[in-house]
Amino acid sequence: MAENINRVTITGNLTADPELRHTPTGTAVCSLRVAVNGRRKDQSGQWVDKPNYFNVTVWGAQGENCSNYLAKGRPIAVDGRLDWREWEAKDGSGKRQTVEIVAESVQFLGSRDGSAPGGGGGQDAGFTPQADVPADPGDFAPTGGGPDDDIPF
Repeated sequence: MAENINRVTITGNLTADPELRHTPTGTAVCSLRVAVNGRRKDQSGQWVDKPNYFNVTVWGAQGENCSNYLAKGRPIAVDGRLDWREWEAKDGSGKRQTVEIVAESVQFLGSRDGSAPGGGGGQDAGFTPQADVPADPGDFAPTGGGPDDDIPF
């Protein structure tokens, strides 16, 4: 039997500053709102942008990093899963529901000062890749093999 797949990847810009809060047990939860533009032709045949807005939830240390280093307008890439929630409205007017993206990874794109990648200007004007987790130098240690290894290609 086939397994269900629930995976989403988007790139877009933050429409507001991140909102950080904590659960009663102290776990960080960061809420992001991301705008992703799609293009389509209107009735006159002209290309127009159609924005789509997505709510993104980022948990733990990655959520804290988003809160510390991201701001409105910053481009990001999000990889995660869709999650549907339902709750009773506080005013008693009935049930509410939403579908949001629960991020498994968030990549910061562009630069902290908001300048576009590749643009001239200051030393941070270009794209600077930032890893969520620093590389472990042990991952790149020699395996002990040499030129006498049997390489199958």
